[in-house]
Amino acid sequence: MSVLGGPAQAGEQGPTGMGIIVGVVLILVSLGIAFVAISMGGMLALIGIIVGGVLVAFGVHLVPVGGAPAAMGQVPGIATGVPMLAAGAGLAGLFKGAWAAETGYASALGTGAIGGALLMAISMLMVNIIYVYGMGIPAASGKVDKDPITGDTFPEYKTHGTEGHGLPFISYVGGVFGGLLGGFGGTLIYLMMYDVYLDFMPATLGASVEEIMPIAVGLAGVFAIGIFLINAVLSAYNIGGTIEGPHDPKFKRFPRAIIGSAVASAIAGVFVLLIAVLPAAL
Repeated sequence: MSVLGGPAQAGEQGPTGMGIIVGVVLILVSLGIAFVAISMGGMLALIGIIVGGVLVAFGVHLVPVGGAPAAMGQVPGIATGVPMLAAGAGLAGLFKGAWAAETGYASALGTGAIGGALLMAISMLMVNIIYVYGMGIPAASGKVDKDPITGDTFPEYKTHGTEGHGLPFISYVGGVFGGLLGGFGGTLIYLMMYDVYLDFMPATLGASVEEIMPIAVGLAGVFAIGIFLINAVLSAYNIGGTIEGPHDPKFKRFPRAIIGSAVASAIAGVFVLLIAVLPAAL
């Protein structure tokens, strides 16, 4: 059993008091290490990494995932796993945001968010086209009888023996917002590491900023992808299979993922930031 309360069960299970305390302590220790080993800038960068990780974890819970059953039209969602779909959306945004990093935070974060949202929007549109015109089935939720946004009803369209199929409008909206948050969070993680590497690595390695820049871009990109995937997998474990989007009862499990994501991002983040000053310490 984990400190956060064990695997998510059918009933909603919130974080335990001990899990929250341990998580807060680990986050504070990581922030302290970043402050002492790097500087106030390092601690602020770690806070940014934590925020980015939390946004990724929350965004994953908005993305409609149906897994293998969705491929057979037996549940709503996209026919793939949670980490794979989250990675596709978030990394598309991360790459776009990294491309715009030199233009400033606002444009880079905006580009990353839009990139993630666009990938999800296009993916879900094509999925629904395949469901409707390829498989001949309408979009019908298995969790609610009426779409909270459009008011469309589902029971009369749901095939007997299934939990629904296709991508209802609420799932589509949730997926777009999930991709937007994932792209924004992934880009934020990248920018925090990129700035720290550019600020500290030239002095640490005795090189110019121009010489360090390719190293900073490569390291920040690789580690941002790693931290993103850590948060995506933690969220997948919390969801435990399929999820339709914000109307799904499983969505209420997200506080567990938020705490786990913050702790994991803090611990992973402090290690990747220390790379900027580690050669000098050795």
